[in-house]
Amino acid sequence: MSRVGTPSPFFYLAATAKGGRTLGVRQARSERALADHLRKDRLVLLKTWRLPGFLASEPRLTLKDQVELNSQLSMLLSRGVPLVEALEVTATVVSPPMQPVIDRMRELVSGGLSFADSCRKVGVFDEITAAVYQAAERTGDLAGSAAQLAETARRQHAIQGKAGTVMLYPLVVLTIAIMAALVLLIAVVPRIGNALGSMPGVTLPWFTSVLVDVGNFIRAEWMPLLVGMGLLVVALVVARRHVVAALGRFARRLPAIGHIILVQESARFFSVMAALTRAGVPLADALGVSVQAVRHPALHEQLKKLRTKLIEGGVLHALIDRVTVLPLASRRLLMAAERAGDLDSAFEGLARDMADELDRRTGRLLAILEPVAIVAMFLIIAPMVLALMIPLLTISNQIM
Repeated sequence: MSRVGTPSPFFYLAATAKGGRTLGVRQARSERALADHLRKDRLVLLKTWRLPGFLASEPRLTLKDQVELNSQLSMLLSRGVPLVEALEVTATVVSPPMQPVIDRMRELVSGGLSFADSCRKVGVFDEITAAVYQAAERTGDLAGSAAQLAETARRQHAIQGKAGTVMLYPLVVLTIAIMAALVLLIAVVPRIGNALGSMPGVTLPWFTSVLVDVGNFIRAEWMPLLVGMGLLVVALVVARRHVVAALGRFARRLPAIGHIILVQESARFFSVMAALTRAGVPLADALGVSVQAVRHPALHEQLKKLRTKLIEGGVLHALIDRVTVLPLASRRLLMAAERAGDLDSAFEGLARDMADELDRRTGRLLAILEPVAIVAMFLIIAPMVLALMIPLLTISNQIM
């Protein structure tokens, strides 16, 4: 039996509002909790089967859920709604997998646990969010901090969307090109090539002969090749961390993409710093938390050194000037804001400026990638077409 408060996976049969039946898998702490969650989706639970615990997946609080959760909390708390009631409403706007988690938080808060500790206990919030909530509870401005976190999550969601758009378009085009080339190589080129090669007096060009032999080999040995591809996929999945790290290192060395990655990481860092400093978190503590959100090695290392030197008693404006990964204009703005005592506004402004710059640079990169992807698609498919067209164009001369 699962522990109390720990979600378990259930396979369920439920009735819809129109009288139909639907099947699904959802996590809940009990069958009664599952029935309550399904009722909110206008479903009536008919039967359940508890699945083995190892099938349970860790719930993840997506950026979209963070936007919805913090927006609702900010709106309700600013209007005087008690936190427990605000969490009850918030559970209705997040995605279904997260609804049991928010209900669990509501139970913990109603039991006397602080909101920040309940966030840590359910295990789906990162340390940055929990630190902001903890500071907000000390200052009594949980609504304002929730609004700041909603804006930060909204900005990061937009950044992820832009980065995904840049990578998705060439990936789709290249995938289509590779699939079309494989179809031509396996199903079309060997048949036409074999038919032409069997004609008396016809000699296939060497290029066509090579592609015909490759296509025949793939058709004859498709099972071992398929098993090999499966093993390769499994190996990539097992070593995905190393693969992602290697791809990241390669991408950071590319001129255009490397700068976009740096801008993206800078925007994330400034967004987190804006949320933490506005919540009243001391600068050194805010830096310690925010550095964890930075995955760019050079920026991460320089910011980490800045925090260490700051704790040791260094002068902030001099330390900021040593973070040479950041643009000179950003460093000068931070130094001026530090002297004026308005760093939180500077962090917010820089986060907004970096997001705007990221939007411009991703737009330019996408405009460059579109023709490059089309040319790459042509270069992948063109050899298959030429392998068929060249013998067809020369066959009459060879026969004569």
